[in-house]
Parts: sequence; C-alpha cells; structure tokens
Amino acid sequence: MNKPLVGILMGSDSDLPVMQDAAKVLEEFGIGSEVHTLSAHRTPEAVVEYVTKSEASGYKVFICGAGGAAHLAGVVAAHTALPTIGVPLMSTKMGAAGVDSLFSTAQMPPGIPVATVGIGGAKNAGILAAQIIGAGDDTVRAKVSAYKEKMAKDIVAKDTELQEKGFKKYLEEKGLI
Repeated sequence: MNKPLVGILMGSDSDLPVMQDAAKVLEEFGIGSEVHTLSAHRTPEAVVEYVTKSEASGYKVFICGAGGAAHLAGVVAAHTALPTIGVPLMSTKMGAAGVDSLFSTAQMPPGIPVATVGIGGAKNAGILAAQIIGAGDDTVRAKVSAYKEKMAKDIVAKDTELQEKGFKKYLEEKGLI
C-alpha cells in the first residue's frame, strides 16, 4: 500500500458506508489514505493529536465527514495549514436531510477555510483531494485527467446505446422499469 497522504475522518462509524467512497477513489489514483473515526465533540484531543501527527508525517489533505452539527472539518482546519475538505452527511435529526450538516461545514469563519462538497459527496472529496495532490505531482494529475476522460467516454457510450435502443428498451434492459 502507498504511504498515506490523505487522512479521512468521520464522526461515527455509521458514516463509513458513505466515506468509504473517498478512500476507494483515492486508491484508484494510487494515493494512500488512512481512515479513522474521531469526533470533534467526543474526542477533540484525539482529533488534534491525529492532525498534528499526520501533518508531521507528510500528509497532504484531510477529508472529514460529519452529520448534524458537523464541526469535525472545522476543528481539523483550525489545527492545520493543510487543505481540509468537508463532507456533510445526512442526519436524521430534525428531518433536515443533511442541510444542517452542509451549513455547519460550509459556513466557516474567516481564516479557517474548509472546501465543502455536496451532501454525501465523499467520492467528490476524494477526487478533489487527488486534484490538490496532483497540483504538485504530474503522475497523479495524469491519473485524474485519465479518470475524467473515461467518464466522458462512458457517457458518450451510454448515450449511443440509448439512441440506438430507444429509451423504453434501454430502461427495460437496465431494469429501471
């Protein structure tokens, strides 16, 4: 496994089904990551210790997923000069569907920026981390470019199939109707 360059943190292990997408996409780019469950509120000292240790060992980016009050990314960003990406997560609290988490993650005070992806957007957080690392690493940048080119080719191929079959047959074959 590659030396970890990205720390992926989440406030609860129940967030892992979403946050695993960041680790998976980083793995596709050949970027090592480390995943931890740490809480801004329940284990604040452990968060600071992890960030300090990780920064000293050469990490480049932190990705933090949290729901509800979603302060994890802000706490991490307050204790490092490295880029921090926040992933707001769905919350069952107040029926807010993750909007509370989005606001808590995005609305940071001046001087403590957190790049914020969409609600549940761990995959995009992984891609953004790769782009940040790729700004100084030509190999990673080439892998991100190839990934985006493949996405474009996949869409063109799907549209070609849709046009050839017609939308009803296409949906039937995909099991969508």
